[in-house]
This record gives sequence, C-alpha cells and structure tokens, in this order.
Amino acid sequence: MGTLSNPSFGDLAREASLQPQEKLFAIKKNNNSLSIGIPKEITFQEHRVPLTPMAVQLLVEQGHQVKIETGCGDKANFDDLQYSSVGAEIVSDAKSAYECDLLLKIAPPTEEEVEYMKPNQILISSIQMVRTKEVVFKKMLSKNITAIAYEFIRDDEGSLPIIRSMSEIAGRASILIATEYLSNYNSGKGELFGGIPGIQPTQLVVIGAGAVGEYAVRAALGLGASVKVFDNSLEKLRRLEKSLGSRVHSSTIIPKILAKALSECDVAIGALRSPIGLSPCVVTESMVAEMRPKSIIVDISIDQGGCFETSEATNHKMPVFEKHGVLHYCVPNIPSRYSRTASYALSNIFTPLLMQIADDGGIEECLRNHEGLRQGTYIYKGKLTNQILSERFNIPSREIEFLLAGLK
Repeated sequence: MGTLSNPSFGDLAREASLQPQEKLFAIKKNNNSLSIGIPKEITFQEHRVPLTPMAVQLLVEQGHQVKIETGCGDKANFDDLQYSSVGAEIVSDAKSAYECDLLLKIAPPTEEEVEYMKPNQILISSIQMVRTKEVVFKKMLSKNITAIAYEFIRDDEGSLPIIRSMSEIAGRASILIATEYLSNYNSGKGELFGGIPGIQPTQLVVIGAGAVGEYAVRAALGLGASVKVFDNSLEKLRRLEKSLGSRVHSSTIIPKILAKALSECDVAIGALRSPIGLSPCVVTESMVAEMRPKSIIVDISIDQGGCFETSEATNHKMPVFEKHGVLHYCVPNIPSRYSRTASYALSNIFTPLLMQIADDGGIEECLRNHEGLRQGTYIYKGKLTNQILSERFNIPSREIEFLLAGLK
C-alpha cells in the first residue's frame, strides 16, 4: 500500500511536546468517515498503543470518530487528557470501545474480548500464529468478522512495514540489554560493551541475518564490537555484508563453526524468525555449556520458541536466569519495553492505513485495490482466507480474491 511509506506522516513520530504543525489543520475532511475503537490491552506486559494523540488529531480532523478506553495509553506515557484534547472520546470500559465498526489493537483478541465484538466488525491486530487459540478463532468466524493481521500487511515494495519497524527496535534493544548485563550493576563481568582502544573488543555472535539481526549488528558495530553473523540464507548474508562492508564476519549455520564462535563470544543474540511457526532451535545445550562464564544470551526468537535449547520465556519483571554459568535474557515482545517509541512507529503505519480505507470507501474496496492488505487478511466476513490456519484447525478456506469478486 503506497500510503504506508508516505513521508508526510513523519510528523507523527515527533515527540508529543512539539506543537502541531499548521498543515494538520488544512486537511480536507473525508465523507467516508470511520468509527474506530481502541480498547485497553489486557495481554500480560503489552504496553504499546496503536495510535498516538497526534495521529488521533489527524484522523478526527478528517471527520473520523475515535473511541479510546480510559488508560489505554498510560504505559506509553500518553494520558487520557492528551487524547481527549485532540477530539478522541474517552470511554470508561472496554465494551464501549468495542461498539465501533473498526477495532484497532496491538495483541490478538482474547476469548473475553471476542465476546465484546459485534457481528460484521473489522479487526486490525496481530495474530501470532503460534499462540492462536481455536476457540477464539471460531468465535470470530461465527460473528462474520473481517480480521487483518498487521504483521502480514505488505507495502508497495513487498516488505512487511510493521515487522520491519518492530524488528529495528528489537535488534537495537538487544544490544542495549547486553550492555546492561555486562556491567557490574547487574552482576555481569564488569565490561564496557565494545571496549576502548588498547583492549580487545566485545565478541558478539548474531544468529539470524534478517531485520532483527541487521539492526543488532549495526548497533554493535557502532559501539566497537567484533561481530560474527550466522544464517542459512546466503542471500541475507550477502545483503548484510554489502550493506555493512567487511566489518562483519558471516557464515552459514554449521554446528562446529557456530559452537566455536559461541565458546569465544561475550554476547550471543538469537534472531532467527519463522514466517509461520516456531523458530529453528540451532544452539544445543552442550554448545551453551561451553560458553564463557558470565557470557550473555539474548534470545529475541523466544516469541517463537527460541533458537537456544536452554531458552525459557521470562518477563520484564524477572527477565533473566542463569544456566551453565550463562545469563539468559528471554523476554518475549521486547518492543513493549520501549512502548512509547514502538507506539510512535506503529502509529506511523496505522494512520495512513486507516486513511486509505476511508479514501477507498471502506474495507471492501480497499482490499480490492491493495494486494498488500489482502495478504494480511485471514478472515473476510466470516470466511477463512488463510491456508495455514485452515490446515491447523481443519476448516475450509477460500481465496480472498474470489470472495471479493462475489464468487462462492
């Protein structure tokens, strides 16, 4: 969808303390107004919000209605007053937010939340294939919901803008996390990540050369670390080397070579991602046992099960555990740790998407016009359109193009 990358929405990512730009008040109102509901997230440690106050202002000025459950933005430091002052309607309970025609969420709906949904609603949220529950899924089908998984929406270049954005945050954050746990403050080695002249630099292993791995490598190189990257995709490794030059050493995932690199490293980042299911577990427990004492593992892939055999999901309150003398940080949903930044990033994508839906005259016409949005749609008016879910739950699916054309 071309609007996803429109540079005119860069203002939305500015700090909220900036004064609204004059151009925000000169936008033509759209007759195809949307009724948008944003309920407060109830998923454990989900602190992000899909729209910032400035984004809400832009939508309201175009004639759209936005209902936000009270306290929705608190964890990202956006209070109710900021939203109400730009035209949002603050509602006291989730049920009121679910009265809108279009629901915008971060986490997938729970069984409790689906109960609030009314027939023929539009839902935009994540889906998280690994954790999707059949009972939740079937209830949405019974209510003729149209459901779009934002992590599968593609832009005009064929990329996944939300995955890319959240991957950038997770990749950079993994290095910041590693710096914390190398310090004496967190009972680490007492080493400065990257080092200084005259001292051997931090040895870093990154497993996965996708977007998460790329931004982890960029951040690490900027701090002076020595980096080795492993991935079984030669295309990804070539792209990374071309982008970063000869400063990074790369290899396919050969167990003996990977084991040697891990035994010599100070920090290991797990950044392998599967598009449909569990991430591959490529580091065995015996490999971890040979790592240096007080070395650190940050397994970003824990969202999909982890790529270290010793990984176990932790949380933001108790983020680490030690095994074989190696500190493991295995918190799912790392971007929620930086909820304000992540909310700005999500808002930059959701806002033009919502405006595109209105400009096209509604979700049906928007789906016809934009293949990237169709690729994110897994339910259309109560009909399953995702083959993976069809096989998993043994429910027949239909091509969304046939449904949009009115074919049975």
